[in-house]
Amino acid sequence: MKNQISSLAIALAAVFAAPAALAQVAVVVGAKSPATALNAEQAANLFLGKSAQLPGAGNAVLIDQAESAAVRDQFYTKVAGKSAAQVKAAWSRLVFSGKATPPKEVANSAEVKKLVAANPDAVGYIEKSAVDASVKVLLAVD
Repeated sequence: MKNQISSLAIALAAVFAAPAALAQVAVVVGAKSPATALNAEQAANLFLGKSAQLPGAGNAVLIDQAESAAVRDQFYTKVAGKSAAQVKAAWSRLVFSGKATPPKEVANSAEVKKLVAANPDAVGYIEKSAVDASVKVLLAVD
């Protein structure tokens, strides 16, 4: 009984500590991009296919992270208020109707940075801790 209570206490502590362990997310463009800032609504509209325009820079080339990337869940939950399943369903509807093309999907933040740095129209999201001089932060989300 004592071991069960200890195990339960550890499990509960992990659940309540998990949100604190989540990394901050940054929406980024290349350092040479003319874009200067985004608010959460603009970022959500871009990554949910509701808008194709990156304010101050024209048509956006979206770079998304793989479904298995933890930062993806954090981004969509914090910025768009959507779960991974809801995002997938929204993009499925847009693709099926021919209204939009989904973002290019890459494996991790390093690949996002590489693509964003090389294309001034590209926008993606990475862990804030991965930000360096090759990218410019348009929105930081806790």
